[in-house]
Amino acid sequence: MSQIVAAGAATPSFELPSDSGKTVSLADYKGRKLVLYFYPKDDTSGCTAEAIAFNGLKAKFHEAGADIVGISADSVASHQKFKKKYDLEFPLASDEAKSMLEAYGVWVEKSMYGRKYMGIERTTVLIDADGKVARVWSKVKVPGHAEEVLAAAQSL
Repeated sequence: MSQIVAAGAATPSFELPSDSGKTVSLADYKGRKLVLYFYPKDDTSGCTAEAIAFNGLKAKFHEAGADIVGISADSVASHQKFKKKYDLEFPLASDEAKSMLEAYGVWVEKSMYGRKYMGIERTTVLIDADGKVARVWSKVKVPGHAEEVLAAAQSL
């Protein structure tokens, strides 16, 4: 297991398949701020609430010069259904190989009811226009989170 990326660090590059059928990469957002939010699973209650919250603020993120990308280990097909069901207006990237999840330090050992397993720790990474990690939120609690990330993006 790798350590979570830290503020001030260079951002690990990535190229992943997305719900659009095209790839999404760090290079696609050069010169813009980028919100990468890592979430455990499509169409679960917390992940749906988080996606809807980010989607509702998409125009304000855009005004702040920031784009949003959601990332999980779900398949592209799963992302396509999830995006369509909730009319999400930003890319959802699929990391079934978990290489990006590991590079960002969000693929971690979790525990539920005494059972240990590997999974995604709900995390958001804000990248500045120069491609550096500006801020990291780990173990995210969904209520109010998208608003907090927006405020941070506006202040960059």
